[in-house]
This record gives sequence, C-alpha cells and structure tokens, in this order.
Amino acid sequence: MANRSIILDTETTGLEPSQGHRIIEFAGLEMINRKLTGRHLHLYFHPDRAIDPDAERVHGISLDFLADKPRFASAGHELIEFIRGAELIIHNAPFDVGFLNAEFERIGAEPVARLCDGVIDTLAMARDQFPGKRNNLDALCDRFDIDRSNRTLHGALIDCELLAEVYLSMTRGQESLAMDIDLDDGPVDLQQSAGFERKPLTVLAASDADLDAHQHYLDDLDKAVKGTCLWRSLESEEGVA
Repeated sequence: MANRSIILDTETTGLEPSQGHRIIEFAGLEMINRKLTGRHLHLYFHPDRAIDPDAERVHGISLDFLADKPRFASAGHELIEFIRGAELIIHNAPFDVGFLNAEFERIGAEPVARLCDGVIDTLAMARDQFPGKRNNLDALCDRFDIDRSNRTLHGALIDCELLAEVYLSMTRGQESLAMDIDLDDGPVDLQQSAGFERKPLTVLAASDADLDAHQHYLDDLDKAVKGTCLWRSLESEEGVA
C-alpha cells in the first residue's frame, strides 16, 4: 500500500492562534513512498487582520500583497482535500497544527487528528538525533550539506522543499534495511547480488625515507620517556617471538 505524505509549512500573522492570528500562506509537497511526486499546493490567504511587524520581517509577506487573496473560508477546503488521509511532515509541528486546527474550526471542518494519518515532527526528530545542538531548518540544511542559497526569507514553499531534503537525510537508510531475498532459494551470494566483484586491497610498502623518518621519530620518543618507548618494546618482543 502506498504511503502518502505531505510535507507542509505555513506562514502566519503572528505566533498565537489563541490571540486571533491567522494563516496567510500554506505550502505542501506530496511524497509517496519517500519520493516527491511533483504535486504540490501553494495558497495565500487574506487574514482580515494586521500582520505583526516581527512576523512580516521573517516571511516578508505584507497586507498589501494579500489584498486580492481569498479568505480561508472560501479557499481552505482545497487545503483540506490536499492533506486528507495523508501523513503530515512538519518542522515544529505543534505550531502549524495549532494554526490549522484554529482555521478548520472557524469553517466547521474536522481537526488535523481526524483528517490525517498522523503527524511527524522533524524538529522533535532532530532534537533526538542531535541533542544540545541548533536544530532549526537552516542549521539542519548546513548539517546535511543541503543548498539553501535561494532562501533569503522564510517562504512556505521553499521551506517545504528544504524540509523534504532534511527529512529524507535524517531517515535515509531506513528503507534499505529490508532486502528482497527468497530464503527458499538457498544461500545468497550478497557480493554477486550487489553487482560488483571485490578487488584485492592494494598494499603500499614504506620507502627507505619513510623508514628512516620513523626511526628518528622513535628516537625522539625514547628521549621523551627517558628510556625505551612502547613501540620499540613491542618491536623487540615481536623479534624475540
């Protein structure tokens, strides 16, 4: 059965839905069986309220820009149908889910817990994997060598694209642990099944110059310990053996 996930992000007028703050941007990317399908949804909403200056400095979305955008009441159902039945992947999920639930309640829709097949919080995952370190999206992109040069402001769509790469990097290898092997066929040659032949290791012998430098290094160690260093003691024991 296909595993459908939606990687999503929102931008808002402020930090607290309980204070009447609203969603002004939504973006979601569809992923099936850990592969992005190319299907996405990107919406802007007019919030019918002012945008906090601190929030606008973060995402760069002004009320003037939203002047001709639809209200959530008229366009929110498209969002609901897009995420319905999917597993949601969100960075700092309680924030976005709180805002989504507040918007859904306003239009009489079911909450996320009933609409969707669970929520994965990548921030919680990152804190488990990298305790004590910075785990915001920028820091995780740097940690996994993900290019974020196109990200100058926090936009929902670009954040979803970056989060998709971060999530796959954090969970990479999980799907490759299971191998399709029929044990009834007898012993499996894993080297042959992988499609390669192991080549003999190349052994490089030390040159005369390398050996001479090594002896000088041991002489310095002898002087440092005022006797015979451990390396030479081991060499002597091997010679006796």
